[in-house]
Amino acid sequence: MLKLSRKTLLALEAVIDIAFTPRAEPVQAKEITARQGVPQRYLEQVMQQLVRAGILKGVRGPRGGYRLARERRRISVGDIVRVAESLEDEGEEVFMPQSEIGKKVVAPFVQTLQDDVMAKLDAVTIEEFCGTARTAGIARGTDPIKPDFVI
Repeated sequence: MLKLSRKTLLALEAVIDIAFTPRAEPVQAKEITARQGVPQRYLEQVMQQLVRAGILKGVRGPRGGYRLARERRRISVGDIVRVAESLEDEGEEVFMPQSEIGKKVVAPFVQTLQDDVMAKLDAVTIEEFCGTARTAGIARGTDPIKPDFVI
C-alpha cells in the first residue's frame, strides 16, 4: 500500500490551503497551522523547502506569509511530493538489493511502480484539488478582518 509521509501530506494540505484562499494577501503560516493542527515550527521546515523548489513564494514583513509562485494549474501533486519526500529521504540509507532476484526482478518492478505512481501524481494539479474542495462545499474563512471601532 502506498503510504505518504506526514510531511508530504502536510505539504499537500498547505499548498492547497494557500491556493484555495481567494484573498490577495499572503497566507501566514500561523493560519495554516491553526487549520491543520500542526506546530508552526514543523510546518515552516516544509514551507521553506517548497519556497526553494519554486512552488511557493515567501513574503517577508508583518503582513508576510506565503503565496503560490506559479499558477495553480502549473503545480502538480508530483511536484509537491518530490519536494516533501526529499526531506524524508535526507540521511536515510538507500537500500540496494544484493541478490540476483533483488537486482533483476524486485528492483525493476518497484521502479516501475514508483514511475507509474509519480506519473499519476504529475497528472493531477492543485487547480483540480481546489475544484474538488469547492464541489465538496469546503468553506474558507475568507472574510476580511473586520475593523474594531472600540475606543
